[in-house]
Amino acid sequence: MTSFTRTIRRTAAVAVALAAGSAALTGTATAKGGTATGSVVTSAPLVKGLYQSAYSERNDALWVTTAVGRPPVTGSSLLKVDPDTLAVEATYTPPVTDTATGALEAVYGVAVDDEHNTVWTTNTRNNTVAVYSQRTGAHLATLPDVAHAREIVVDERHNTVWASAFGSGTLVAYDSKTLQEKERVTVAGSSPTGLVVNEKTGTVYAADLAGDQIIEVSAGSETPRLIPTGDGPISVSLSKNGRTAYTADQTAGTVSVVDLKKGTVTKSVATGAGALSVATDERTGKVLVVNRTAANLTVVDPRAGTVVETVATGANPNHVEVADGTAYVVDKSGSGPAGEDLVTRVDLGH
Repeated sequence: MTSFTRTIRRTAAVAVALAAGSAALTGTATAKGGTATGSVVTSAPLVKGLYQSAYSERNDALWVTTAVGRPPVTGSSLLKVDPDTLAVEATYTPPVTDTATGALEAVYGVAVDDEHNTVWTTNTRNNTVAVYSQRTGAHLATLPDVAHAREIVVDERHNTVWASAFGSGTLVAYDSKTLQEKERVTVAGSSPTGLVVNEKTGTVYAADLAGDQIIEVSAGSETPRLIPTGDGPISVSLSKNGRTAYTADQTAGTVSVVDLKKGTVTKSVATGAGALSVATDERTGKVLVVNRTAANLTVVDPRAGTVVETVATGANPNHVEVADGTAYVVDKSGSGPAGEDLVTRVDLGH
């Protein structure tokens, strides 16, 4: 995700969706209503097996990954979703990896590179990452040897893409122009999961689930700095100025506020059971956490160390993406009319 301000158009379709009160139909957004602090919540069923989403400002599109079941995974797709109506605009199927079983190069983690108009995915079951065209959806490349590839993040300013290899304790960097690998950094015994990059400095941060720490890799350095954080960190985000990190601590059900200069946790805020994904609203400085077991989205004021809002989502929320004051949550609720999972848009109040 780039560091510049995101903008999202608001079309007449949004007003229709927010005014609707009927039962949801596949691909149709339905308002759940507002919250005490002014946020407006809208949900829509997409397909089964939602994992993550990433917003493209260049194309005003929400890219969503889906995968169903264990290997051989034969159901997986990369969706292009209208961020206003939450309707699926296009569906792209990953390439087949085994013709005998019909197994696909299933997609899980996702990030967009608006500079080069591409989408990057992690193909966890195949231990690879892949690159797709945002313009056509064409599969451009598969890049190997990323053990249990989990998440991916784009640094547009430095033409770099980072992927976390959970299975080998490694962060892998690629050149976003040539699609060639250019760096590997391994921390023995670690299990890197969520990623975030400071595009001003080129420094990448990874949540280390096994080590209860953040792995910091500065540009040009192969020696990582290890920063303690909460119990079971699985996702990480940064403050707008890059001085503070926030981790979603899955085991503890908290978000940790970490002073990166001092290398210490300054606050720990209870958010809910199964804290799984964290994102920063750069507009307000608030921190958003989806709590899988609690089935909600928690909005935290990190300076005060308090929860300012809790928004109910579908069951088993899996990921949160924030763009210009709007949060997008994908879940594994199976709450759609045909058992589809939901995407929930939360237009955040002030």
